[in-house]
Amino acid sequence: MTRGGQAVQETIKPPAEVLYEKQLKALREEDTGSRPPHWLLSPRSVRDFIIGREQPALLEGREIAITRKFYGNDVLIERAIVTLAGNRGLMLVGEPGTAKTMLSELLSAAISGTSLNTVQGTAGTTEDMIKYSWNYAMLLDQGPSEAALVPSPLYHGMKHGVLTRFEEITRCPAEVQDSLISILSDKVMSIPELEGGVLFAKPGFNIIATANIHDKGVNEMSGALKRRFNFETIRPIANMTMEAEIIVSQSRTLLEHSGVEVEVDRGVVELLATTFMELRQGISREGYKLEMPQATLSTAEAVSVYVQSAMTSYYYEGGTIGLDRLVQNMLGTIAKENEKDLGILKSYFAKVVKARAGEDELWKALYEEKRWIG
Repeated sequence: MTRGGQAVQETIKPPAEVLYEKQLKALREEDTGSRPPHWLLSPRSVRDFIIGREQPALLEGREIAITRKFYGNDVLIERAIVTLAGNRGLMLVGEPGTAKTMLSELLSAAISGTSLNTVQGTAGTTEDMIKYSWNYAMLLDQGPSEAALVPSPLYHGMKHGVLTRFEEITRCPAEVQDSLISILSDKVMSIPELEGGVLFAKPGFNIIATANIHDKGVNEMSGALKRRFNFETIRPIANMTMEAEIIVSQSRTLLEHSGVEVEVDRGVVELLATTFMELRQGISREGYKLEMPQATLSTAEAVSVYVQSAMTSYYYEGGTIGLDRLVQNMLGTIAKENEKDLGILKSYFAKVVKARAGEDELWKALYEEKRWIG
């Protein structure tokens, strides 16, 4: 579909298996490595899909670039893949915005061909949402039967031998979390309402869970459940150049999907990445000690700030990103959790941005927008 000569996506956020369909197909065609049962790719090809490689893959005679999608610890990716081929579940923990969910999606898309088999954990999640529920009209009419059973994503994963994603597992009540213990241990789900009701998991089934270490709950998982997961901690990006590259890549994708045809300004991206990293780490590149805000200044938040700023400039000024819009959105992100963080941003402008304004035109232009923070 087009609008004003522009291609418009029919899906706001395509799943990973759709977004990277050609790369996955190309890797499957060339993959000759050993695969665990029911895996669509070998562990080596799953790794290549996630962290990229220099050599393209061939699909119907055409070269398909295998791009990097996750920036971070490559060895962690290998450990995560091997965990999913084994007997334990995979638990991805970290601060908000460290791409835990994205990594979970990529792993599921590469291994099982779908990232949509997902349970979203909340305080209101119940055990039947995790295991199964019933079509009560059929239940009353026919009694308990497999036809009346409404399978959960976990049930589907066990029955068909595919991965099940469990987002924000620690937001669920402890007793709901613990309903996974026997499933992870024995790979069996009991269905007492049915005669002989036992569901045995097929090979290929496993669970990828995520947890946010800033939210209360991650340390309250029972010891029994923890022992059934291998934990991997996703840490914030500590390299400014790498963080800027992520912001450029993800902002370009999000803007294209929104029908906003603007070039991503790498200079502004580097300025934004530097600001977020210095405030997050509490020190500037010149060695100034900085007070750290309570707000989560993750790479995902930086992408959001850039995209919002670029879209605002595009729709209201009809041009490329303006630094006034960048400061406005930066202010909203940094001060949204604690009003005192506004003072930290003011101090950063007064101490760091002002000092750089005399040496760099872009930092000078940023300093001239300090009026937006008071």
